[in-house]
Parts: sequence; C-alpha cells; structure tokens
Amino acid sequence: MERRIKCGCARLRCMPLPDLNLLVALDVLLATESVAVAAERLRLSPSAMSRTLARLRSATGDPLLVRAGRRLVPTPRALALRDRIAPLLQDAADLLRPERPVDPRAIERAFTIRTRDGFVETFGAPLVAALADEAPGLRLDFVLKSERDSTPLREGTVDLETGIVGPVLGPELKAQALFRDCFVGAVRAGHPLAAGTIDVAGYVAAGHVHAGRPGAPPGPVDDALAAVGHRRRIAVVVSGFSAALMMARGSDLVATVPERHTTSLRHGMATLALPFPLDPMTISLIWHPRMDADPAHRWLRQRFRQICLDVIQDGFN
Repeated sequence: MERRIKCGCARLRCMPLPDLNLLVALDVLLATESVAVAAERLRLSPSAMSRTLARLRSATGDPLLVRAGRRLVPTPRALALRDRIAPLLQDAADLLRPERPVDPRAIERAFTIRTRDGFVETFGAPLVAALADEAPGLRLDFVLKSERDSTPLREGTVDLETGIVGPVLGPELKAQALFRDCFVGAVRAGHPLAAGTIDVAGYVAAGHVHAGRPGAPPGPVDDALAAVGHRRRIAVVVSGFSAALMMARGSDLVATVPERHTTSLRHGMATLALPFPLDPMTISLIWHPRMDADPAHRWLRQRFRQICLDVIQDGFN
C-alpha cells in the first residue's frame, strides 16, 4: 500500500511512499533465493510470499529472482540491491531503538548553561577539570542568568540552567535538585559586626547592599524580616551577588547572599549567620523536556550534579 507524504519544500508535489515492509521481505528473499524458505522465515504462506515478490517486482521494475532450472537466481539488479539493503534496514532499526549510553570521550559538543553570578566562581573550575578528563570534546558555555524567565530553555538557546524551581519557570520544565543553600551576611574584614554574634536589631541597623532589580518585589530575606517585625535599610541595589560583595568588601555595608553559591566570592570577608529564621532553598538543575532523553545531555546532568556535590562536600565538611 502506498501512502502520500507532504514534502518539506512547497514547490515539490506530494511523493508516493511505498510500503517499507517490502524491504524486509526483499532482504530475506535475496538471502534465501527461495520463496518457500523466505515464507517460512517470515511466517507467511508460500502464496502470500509469492504475492509479495510480485509487488517487489512491480515496485522495482525488475524481476529480481528468476528461475534457473529448479532454483531461483538473482538478477544483476537484485545483486546490486543485496549489498545496500542490509545496512539500510540496520539504520532503520537503529532509528526506532532507544539510543545507547553515550561514550563521554566521543562527545563533540558545546552546552550552554545559564547560572547566577557566583556559581561559576565556586563550581566552574572543578566542573571543567573533571569534564576535561572524562569528555575532552565537551565544552561548557556559561551565560549569566539575570532573571527567572525560562524562555531560553523553551527556545533551545540554553541547554541547562541552575536556580530555584518556582511557578515562573513553567510546569513543563524538568528539574533535579543540586544542593541546599542558605543566606548569610557578608562584611569586610574588620567590620564592627564581625566582632561577635549579631542580633536582629544590629543587622537591620546596618546599611545593606541588595542584589536584585530596582523596584522588584521584596525577596525572601525581607519577607523573613517582616515576619519578625523588622525592616532593613537598603542603601544600594546592584545587579548580582558579585557586585554586592565587591560593594560590601570596600564599605561598611552588609551583603546578604547565598552561602554555597558565593564561597569563592566571599574569600577574605567575614561571614555572619543571620539572626532570624529563614528557610534554606534548593538549587536545582533545570532543562526542557526536549533534551530529557538525549544521551549526552543526560550524562552531563548526572556528572554536573555529582561534581557539585563533591565540591560542597570538600569545601563544607
């Protein structure tokens, strides 16, 4: 039975598609050179196999197998097809099987990963070092995540991103937890607040530098302070954690940042435990479902998570 398929080019007419099951029958007929044996292998009756051979002859315009005494012999066209059909069927079978596990050393590909600032400084070097040994042809392209819009994942311009899973990301996205993080205060060495344990009054009395967008709704830190009846004074708003910590490093301002996310950025600064309750957050690896079954993408997700956990274990234990 022929089907008609629409061509990708609008200038071309619809093309007839032959019954591709005939390829399997042709492969067996050419291998056995016998209608009866081919029928047995394909679990068909000899008459059904004969009808299939007739259809093959009609489709190819060649008799394919002709009688020579008491047996069938292939025509030149059949001999030419014999060498082509086995690889063709193997390729077709491979298309309809799940992909095999990827060999990391065979990956030749770049992956774009969107993260908040601080992530690359803390986790980037260990990731690159580990992956360079395991998958030398793999390249990581880190881009800055300035907002929580998931459009780049949907459009395919970003392969992975790190962040907190929330409603703004969209329900169709896939996510896997990487690690838990919590906010801490960071001040310059020698800052008055670094001398001892601080209380809520001392924390809110200080000037603060906030990493975020001007005019954005209050974040989790301000929500937690409001829950205990306090409000901090934000003196400066900057675009990210790096800028907030640079500002705090050269002033008496307090930067409140995720602890694990900014380990490298806070080097040489004093770290303060926050004097009010604030739930930890889960940082996740996020991707679009179109990449879920891709073997190289799956392998990278698994290694990405394990390397991040190894960095945390080495640095926080």
